[in-house]
Amino acid sequence: MIAVDAQRLLGRIRELGAVGRDGEGRLVRLAASDADRLGRDLFVSWLRQAGLDVAVDRIGNIFGIWQSAGNAGEAPLLIGSHIDTVIDAGIYDGCYGVLAGLEAIETLKASGLSPSRPLAVAAFTNEEGVRFSPDMMGSLVHAGGVDVEAALAAVGTDGSTLGQELTRIGYAGERESGFLKPHLYIELHIEQGPVLDREGIPIGAVETLQGISWQRITLDGVANHAGTTPMSMRCDAGYAAARVITFLHDLAAAGSNAPTVATVGTMRLEPNAINVIPSRAVFTVDLRDPDEQRLQAQEAALAAFLEQLAAEGITVSVERLARFAPVVFDGRVVKLIEAAARKRGLASRRMTSGAGHDAQMIARMAPSAMIFVPSVGGISHSPHEHTGDAELVAGANILLDVVAELAVIKR
Repeated sequence: MIAVDAQRLLGRIRELGAVGRDGEGRLVRLAASDADRLGRDLFVSWLRQAGLDVAVDRIGNIFGIWQSAGNAGEAPLLIGSHIDTVIDAGIYDGCYGVLAGLEAIETLKASGLSPSRPLAVAAFTNEEGVRFSPDMMGSLVHAGGVDVEAALAAVGTDGSTLGQELTRIGYAGERESGFLKPHLYIELHIEQGPVLDREGIPIGAVETLQGISWQRITLDGVANHAGTTPMSMRCDAGYAAARVITFLHDLAAAGSNAPTVATVGTMRLEPNAINVIPSRAVFTVDLRDPDEQRLQAQEAALAAFLEQLAAEGITVSVERLARFAPVVFDGRVVKLIEAAARKRGLASRRMTSGAGHDAQMIARMAPSAMIFVPSVGGISHSPHEHTGDAELVAGANILLDVVAELAVIKR
């Protein structure tokens, strides 16, 4: 049974993890930044060392492609993830899947096996969505979910434009978005949650991915003196916002074993003074559920509660920020992941991804699936993000086995 080169994989993860450190030692490799350029340059150098054809599309997605004269006409099996990060990131999120994909292809090339279809590894642009919106942008554009011109016109948090920044860093590619139409897509990722770690299971066969509903809600009341206005005579936007937060928490918690989650992640009060009743509250709502009907029911319940606030004198405005339907991954590949784990003597479990991933977008254009490995303590988007070396190597070997099976590799 062939296996990946563990030291090469682990060494590359750590080398890429050192790229983009700021003056405080934080890993900050935001999309289309100077740090992102350095990470991309390093990744491309590894693709070329591996003898892969390198292609970059207009949104900056990078592809390393292994094909031969015998399989050039076939749709490729695509492996991928991303290498952009959040602010003060860990070194595994996204990067592990990209580098393990490269490692799987290099291992198969060195083994003397020949695939019946091309194999490709992708690093998708702006998965995190920290600097430019929406997140998972590169894979969404690749799958045809957003027009490339609209995506390139996205304005970042620093006032920059994505298209101009990609040109500046040298990654405004010439290939049209969606040029590579995969036969199938697989993404290996750390779980970013606590389930596998707590249960002591090394491999997750991801069968579903939660639907995501993002909204920005603005509640307008009346500013007034905090000391002279009786409680019964207030139109307090801050209090109304607190009621929404409590409502969402109770709504999600009331689902018993249902996996619905609700989060108010940002909030701003105006005029934001200690002695003034808030006239305005602006906050975001993140609702997630792997079942579309349940997610719609949660959205409807929130809308009804906001109507109740409006009837009480609060002016309500709602802006839809993002809406992605739940994804059911390819059942055949999920079974292959489980079978590969059994052959290597590893336990596995089926699971749902609570986070969004590039696989969520590529599933629009090709059968897709994901493999998870444990995140210690469930921690991610943090410098404390960690997965043990043995788990990282195990996941890469499962990816290798599944790719070999799906590509019908022969000597």
